[in-house]
Formats: sequence, structure tokens, C-alpha cells
Amino acid sequence: MQTEPDHKLAELRRQEETIRQGGGAKAIARQHEKGRLTARERIARLLDPDTPFLELGLWAAWGLYAEWGGAPSAGVVTGIGVVEKRQVMVIANDATVKAGAFFPMTCKKVLRAQRIALENHLPLVYLVDSAGVFLPLQDEVFPDEDDFGRIFRNNAVISAAGIPQFAAIMGNCVAGGGYLPVMCDKLLMTEGSGLYLAGPALVKAAIGQTVSHEDLGGAAMHASVSGTIDFREPDESSCLDRLRRLIAAVKSPESAVRGDIAPGRSPADLQQLIPGSGREYDIRDLLPCLLDDAPFDEYKAEFGQTLVCGYGRLGGVAVGVVANQRKRCKPADGALQYGGVIYVDSANKAARFIMDCNQGRIPLLFLQDVNGFMVGRDSEHAGIIRAGAKLVNAISNSVVPKLTVILGGSYGAGNYALCGKAFDPRFIFAWPTARYAVMGGDQAASTLLDITIQALKRQGHEPDAAELQELREKVRASYEEQTDVRYAAARLWVDGIIAPEETRATLLVALAAATRYDEGRPFKTGVLQV
Repeated sequence: MQTEPDHKLAELRRQEETIRQGGGAKAIARQHEKGRLTARERIARLLDPDTPFLELGLWAAWGLYAEWGGAPSAGVVTGIGVVEKRQVMVIANDATVKAGAFFPMTCKKVLRAQRIALENHLPLVYLVDSAGVFLPLQDEVFPDEDDFGRIFRNNAVISAAGIPQFAAIMGNCVAGGGYLPVMCDKLLMTEGSGLYLAGPALVKAAIGQTVSHEDLGGAAMHASVSGTIDFREPDESSCLDRLRRLIAAVKSPESAVRGDIAPGRSPADLQQLIPGSGREYDIRDLLPCLLDDAPFDEYKAEFGQTLVCGYGRLGGVAVGVVANQRKRCKPADGALQYGGVIYVDSANKAARFIMDCNQGRIPLLFLQDVNGFMVGRDSEHAGIIRAGAKLVNAISNSVVPKLTVILGGSYGAGNYALCGKAFDPRFIFAWPTARYAVMGGDQAASTLLDITIQALKRQGHEPDAAELQELREKVRASYEEQTDVRYAAARLWVDGIIAPEETRATLLVALAAATRYDEGRPFKTGVLQV
């Protein structure tokens, strides 16, 4: 019999398989008829065999753009893979989705990938096959600081930071999108591909000139006449082979993270340890499934007990853990404290712990299952706002890599205090059981219902009992939809939805990327703002 988390995960996996089909079987067949691979086929061919590919933003644009037929995964595949034993960030247009055109979420997904690459000093590989901006939504794609143009600005900033960028044009590369590959360090192009600011039809309309696709922007022209490309390739296979050789020539910074160290307990056991909705559990029981089989040195174990802080190891690398405790705790002095709630003492403890990790250059792992900060007279008198501000300040000024996993609730200021998206985690992942909102469903539904009723009364309408119940259900359903983890993933508030048993493996890849050593300087970071 499936538990609620099992059922949820099975549903998510079915939906993910559909998302990975991109534009569907017919669109994939059309891509193959042109002699071209799909984005995912290209990535599989590029990466080293039997190495993990950490896909980021798979759920991007989920449920969005329905009036235009949708845009599965925002029409672009991004993630971290291994090429010639080097970790790289791959960005591959999916031409089966509206010819690889850029939707608003496509831009945001590419920008997120660029930011991760800069912060973790990862070489970037662009597999280009795009028709450019999706014109019906050009006003949401073109002009703003987090839109299309920002991608090219980032190309320049990333190059200035000394991070290699490779581009392979393997299909269309049209209009403003042409700047991206040309601003990279090495540019490859396959026969039959096109690179131009305006296609033959637009050139004819604009200046009356009749010109063929090949003469205007084919691989032969750019190799021999304009000199724009560095390598002209007869087909995709030779292009990807050369791309692998070029990447192999790049010096590879080392990471101390090892994948051959055993965890304290099998990650598969997490399924047995995850309680049903609303039940208490001890976060210490889960930690051995994520960390190495090594001692966990808990920091101030008897103080501020609703946050568990301590030093462990992940892949042989020391990490600091900040995690919500989900069972009730009894402090030495004071009333019983509820699990999942941040109190003054726990906030002060976590702030001091984070500062200590920064002093020792120890990466931080945040595990969120948080209802928020404690409220009420006693908490306010004790200075909960001051303590919370101190914790947020410590996270904001942290210089070590931060990884965040949302296990359950991620509500309100609790999201901020445990390194939510706004506080620059290098990577942020969520379990299928995660919930993401400014407050819990019961409190929000009650508040929203009150607001709706007051608005109706101002209009001279007094709802009866039946109407109140209908309103209550409507408000709750709407809020539940917005707190669903897929809603968050569709908007790139999390980098990926991962199964509990996949958490350790995912964190090993993420930590390896985040702790690459470059010329003896650990944790090289950038200042890219997106």
C-alpha cells in the first residue's frame, strides 16, 4: 500500500516523463527528419558515459502559457554534467518546443544557470538551436533587466571572470540570440545550421534583397567569409566529439568531494522515517541518511533545541548543518517549545553557528521544515524580531557555499531565516512533500476569507452560510494550488524536485560544484546579479 508521500512522488515522476518529451513525439520526429538530435539526446552524447546529470529547472513553466500550447521545461534543458572528467554547466535549447523560442521563463531559467555557473566557477556549454524570442510575448521577454538582454550581458561578465564558455550552433540561431554564441570563447557550427540577425524572408521584406539561407548565414559562409565561427562541422556527431576535446583542454579545478564514502544509513531508509502529514519526527534520525558514516558533532545541543546545528561530513567534506527540529522540546528554563518553530534562543544559536562556519570556511547545508518564527506577547518581549534579524543578517553576509533542501513546510520568514531563494543558496531543492508560502494553509485561508467577506459586505452583500462554505472551499483550493511544490518549481523558486532517497546523491553533485578549488582559493564566487 502506497503512503501519501509515495503516491505524490509517483504522480510527480509520471508528470516529469511527460515534461521530458518536450514538444511531443511528432515534434521529436520532425527534429530527427532534419538530421538533428533533440536537446536531451545531444546532452547524453556530450557527457561522459555513466556519470550523473543534475538537471536544474525541469519543472520551469509548468502550467504556464496554456493559451500558446504550453512550454514544457521552458523550452530549454539546463544542468550540471561531467565532460572529460570536468564538471560543466550545460544549457541546451529544446527545438521541439516552439522551435526553441524564448518565453519569459526561458530567460529566467538560462539566467539562473548562468548565475550558478559563475558562483561555482563552472565552464558553460551552450547547445544552440533556437528561433529567438517568442514574439507574442516579446514585451515580457525583451526589455527588462532580468530578460533576454541580460543573458548576453552575463556572457561578457562570465568571460571577464575567466570562466570558459563554449557554444555549438546545431540548428537555428536567429536575431538577438546570435549574440550568445558569438560572445563565447569557442564557437562551433554544423552544416545546415543558420546564424543571422534576420532570416531570408525578413531581409527581403526589410531591404528588398533576395538571398539564400546558406549565403546569408550558413556554416560555410561564417567559416570562410565572415570568420565568425571557429570550427565548421559536417554533422552533430563530429561537432560533439570536437566539443568534448576542447573542453578536455581546460584546466580542471579539483573538488575534495568523494562519491565512494558510505552514508551513516541507507538513503532509501528515508521513506520509512518520513512521517505522515503533521506528525512529529526527530530530524537527527534523518541526518545519517544524508551525511557520511562519521560522527555528527551537534552544536549547543541543549540550547535552542528547535533548530539542530552541527558539524558533519558529506562526501568527505566538512559541512555545517542547520535543520528544523520537528518534535516538541523542553528548554531548561521556560515553557514547552513546538517543533518547526523558530524561537529566540534557536535563532540566536543558529546565527552564531553560521558565523562560526564562515570563520572556518565550512559550507552550510540548510534543511527546512519550518512554520515560521514564534509569535505572541512573550516572544515579542524576548526580542524575537531582533533575534530573527540577527539570523537573517548572518545568512545574508555568509561567504561560504550554501545548499538548501526543503523537506516540508517553508513558510514566511522561516523561509528567509533558513536560506530561501532570496538569500543566494548555490542550489535549492525540494522534496515532493514541500510547501512554499508566506503562511500555512489554515491561517491563510482564514485571513483571505475574512478579506473576501469584508469586500462583499462593503458592496452591500451579506453572504449566507452556504455561500460562506463555498467561498471557504474556493479560497482554500486556490491557496493549496499555490503552495504545491510544482507551483514553486514552475517559477524557478527551487532548482529541482527530488525524491528523499535521491537527496544525498544530489547534494554530493551540488557540493562538488560548490567546493571546486581554483589555484588554491576555495569557494571562488562571483558578483553576478540576476
